[in-house]
Amino acid sequence: MSETLPIDVGGIAARLQEETQRAIQRAVKGVGYFTSPAPAVGCTPKDLIRSRGPMRLFHYRPTEAELYRVPVLIVMATTNRGYILDLAPGQSFVEFLVRRGFDVFMLEWEAPRPEEKNLDLADYALEFVPQAAADVQAATGETDLSILGYCAGGMLSCIYSAVYPDRGLKNLVVFTTPVDFTKMELFANWADKRFFDVDRMVETFGNIPPEIIYTSFDMLRPAAKIAGQLRLWDNMWNDEFVKSYRMFDRWSADALALPGGYFRQVTRELLWENRLAKNELVVGGHPVDLGRITVPFLHVVAEHDHIVPRGATAPLLGLVGSAEKEEIVLKGGHVSIAAGANAVRRMWPSVDRFLARRSV
Repeated sequence: MSETLPIDVGGIAARLQEETQRAIQRAVKGVGYFTSPAPAVGCTPKDLIRSRGPMRLFHYRPTEAELYRVPVLIVMATTNRGYILDLAPGQSFVEFLVRRGFDVFMLEWEAPRPEEKNLDLADYALEFVPQAAADVQAATGETDLSILGYCAGGMLSCIYSAVYPDRGLKNLVVFTTPVDFTKMELFANWADKRFFDVDRMVETFGNIPPEIIYTSFDMLRPAAKIAGQLRLWDNMWNDEFVKSYRMFDRWSADALALPGGYFRQVTRELLWENRLAKNELVVGGHPVDLGRITVPFLHVVAEHDHIVPRGATAPLLGLVGSAEKEEIVLKGGHVSIAAGANAVRRMWPSVDRFLARRSV
């Protein structure tokens, strides 16, 4: 005869009581979720030092008595707000760099106005980025600077660095930066030139609305939003989980419109012709040869990035002409390598180590 195992009545009762309490907390805090204000983001103190068209250049106030000689300019992606790198105290890459003694600036973007619909890659990479770099050099009195580019901001940084390699660039660090657009397969399929009339879209909208940008990202993982909402409800009792969810959800939905000229050029030159990977891209009359980038170079990529897949980032290290170059592949996705727990443990210290000995 099989032996009957004793039933842990006390354990079952404790588990039932815990689940009951969580269910009550979910109901109570669920109401508070919809009535309370969104958590504050972008809290690291900063000053606006340049506003020109869609560009905004900020200087974060130093907190350390001694600073590294070489300042850092962060270049954000053109579709997203910069606060993903400054979410909250303890979850802020910017705060981390400031406390490590770097003099930090950020070039981020606002939505273009209707009259700015013709802005293109040349305006962003060869006008706004050089303007920001010159402002950083003027503000610090240093000729040298390091540039950190996030996603499309990394692409703009690479274009700038390839066209103007002699303007004081000391180090170049880019995160999840696409170069082979044939590997951006879902985006390439949606923008298939046999079916997608980019000229008509630009002529219709002028600036491409943020809803289109946001929806295109959302469609990469159609079930992700529903799954995230289910996880939110399951963890509604957990204040820290809810706070983190709200910050990331706010950022992911806070997309920016893109100028029609920029959108058209990215579609034609990159998605359709893949000219950056082929070293055939011409921006503002300047050939973009990534081999002209010779400064120390670091590329941080995500192994499970669904927005910029690994195949799209892989060729960049080989195209760059730097003698000192390295790539770090981290577990996680497009956002989590910059702002998640994995970023705090691995990405932030890796960037610190790379820049510190090259910034004196």
